[in-house]
Amino acid sequence: MGFFGTAVVAPLSMPTTALADEAFYERIHQEFVPEASELALDVSVSPLEEIPEPKPEPVVVSTQSAAPAAPAPLMYSGGGSPAEWMAAAGIPQSDWGYVDYIVSKESGWNPNATNSSSGACGLVQALPCSKVPGGNGYDPVANLTWANGYAVGRYGSWAGAYAFWTSNHWW
Repeated sequence: MGFFGTAVVAPLSMPTTALADEAFYERIHQEFVPEASELALDVSVSPLEEIPEPKPEPVVVSTQSAAPAAPAPLMYSGGGSPAEWMAAAGIPQSDWGYVDYIVSKESGWNPNATNSSSGACGLVQALPCSKVPGGNGYDPVANLTWANGYAVGRYGSWAGAYAFWTSNHWW
C-alpha cells in the first residue's frame, strides 16, 4: 500500500504578526478615536429643581344613583304537580285537558322555560314575562293564573284558546 495523494507540508515561518497588528491598531486609534482633550463632555450636575406637588382635582359625585339593575328572574324551585298548579290557579277541572295541551306544546310543563329569542317565560310562555302579576312569570301558579285570564279574555274559554292554538300553533 502506498500513500497516494497525500502531501506533507511543513509550516512556513511567518514574520511575527504582533508588530504588524500593533501598528495597524495604533493607526486606527489615531484616525478614529479622538484624544481625551478633544472631548467636550459636560459632567457637571445642576441643582435639583423643585417640582410642586400636584393638587388633587375635585371629584364630582352625582347625587343621583344609577338606575337599579332589573332583578334576575326568580326561577321556580318548588314542588307540585300540574294538577296542583291548575287547581291553585283557579282553572276548572273541565278545562285541564285544554290547558295540558297548550302548556305541553309551549313549555313541556317546565316552569323555568324561557324563549331565548322572544323572552317569553314560564309554563304558558307569557310575553313579555313581566305580564305575569307578582313579577315572577316562572312561578307556575302565577303563570297559570295569568294564562287563565288571558285564555278566557281573548278566546272566550280554554276551549277557544285550544282551537286557536291547533290552527295557528301559537296563542
